[in-house]
Amino acid sequence: MKAIRGAITVRENTEKEILGQTKRLLKEIIRRNRLTEDRILSVFFSATTDLTKAYPAKGARELGLTQTALACYTEMEVEGSLRQCIRVLMLAETEHSPRHVYLGKAKGLRPDWEEKIMKIAIDGPSGAGKSTIAKELAKKLEIVYVDTGAMYRAIGLLSLERGLVIEKDSDVEGCRQELIELAEKAEIEWKFESGEQRLYLEGKDVSQRLRTQEVGDRASRISTIKEVRQAMVRLQQEIAECQSVVMDGRDIGTVVLPDADYKIFLTASAQVRGQRRYQELKEKGVETELAEIVAEIIERDERDQSRKESPLKKAEGAIEVDTSAMSVEEVVAFLADRIKP
Repeated sequence: MKAIRGAITVRENTEKEILGQTKRLLKEIIRRNRLTEDRILSVFFSATTDLTKAYPAKGARELGLTQTALACYTEMEVEGSLRQCIRVLMLAETEHSPRHVYLGKAKGLRPDWEEKIMKIAIDGPSGAGKSTIAKELAKKLEIVYVDTGAMYRAIGLLSLERGLVIEKDSDVEGCRQELIELAEKAEIEWKFESGEQRLYLEGKDVSQRLRTQEVGDRASRISTIKEVRQAMVRLQQEIAECQSVVMDGRDIGTVVLPDADYKIFLTASAQVRGQRRYQELKEKGVETELAEIVAEIIERDERDQSRKESPLKKAEGAIEVDTSAMSVEEVVAFLADRIKP
């Protein structure tokens, strides 16, 4: 029998926040220690005196630990101690050395016990090869690639399963509150399994179901809601706090993961990016003019760089790589040489 410790902080004293953070901590302890419910003998919770709206043990029951012995305690108040904190002591049968988990501000409690989490942020304009390179880099490093676009597709899939009608842009406003709640409560996990990146939604692998045209259309409309985007950013930050990740976008190193261990800014000339896009469309049988594509790319760059909310810009200290004359393999090798897990 091994004793596994953990702790997490919560943002506010509400039942939703306390139970949500409790479940998040427990799931991460279970994941890192490769546990199943039958191997968990008991869980002891303690919470600081400023957390009064829910017992953390309720979160364990909601997570499915129905046969596990649970106990909750309130910590004595000590001057200068960490506030709004939940601690866990889990007794489990495992042959492995315990992997303790500290999340949120609780990371500072036992940094010597916390496993090293590596955050890699990749930004850059459209057509610079961010997604392809991020996927290949994550695969080479054998860590999770967080496809932020797929996370919006997951909310689109949830909205479809809930029967929300979203067939045109005007439908979004009528479902606005429901969509915000779906985004705030969504349980999304990324896993690197057998060399593949898989997305789990509410505990189920939905990687293939996300690729339908209907789900994609819904995701595009849903992503226009500011509160949904904010919820996704919070979730992306939480995912990166629990496991090593590669994440790409236009504001990852500046907004989503400003504390990333490695910040990378990929770029390429508008002409090269236009040629790549032109070739993609040609292979799909879509006829278009190269000059038009290049003009659209230049216009999009200007729009992304000048927008007020999370503009496209190179993060301070980022490694800049011009991919104009480099293959995907060359870029991945160049970056891998500079990353020290």
